[in-house]
Amino acid sequence: MPYYVYILLCKDGSYYTGFAKDIKRRVEQHKKRQGARYTRMHEPEKTVYVEKFGSRSEAMKREREIKSFSHSKKQRLLNLHDESTRANK
Repeated sequence: MPYYVYILLCKDGSYYTGFAKDIKRRVEQHKKRQGARYTRMHEPEKTVYVEKFGSRSEAMKREREIKSFSHSKKQRLLNLHDESTRANK
């Protein structure tokens, strides 16, 4: 079963990074304020990034990596992700 790393854009402009097996269910938990402490304090607006992995350990490693990024580095990652998504359409 795949694992997903995701980034949520919060209404205050901050980003939350997490990982899950069932991304749809997990994001809904965040939006209902039942997810992580961070998303209870910073209301999530939308999912802006998703990456798929074959194992839990790979997803956790990537999640830690992205969480260590500064806000501006996360924005650059999202811009690159948007550009590659548009190029693949």
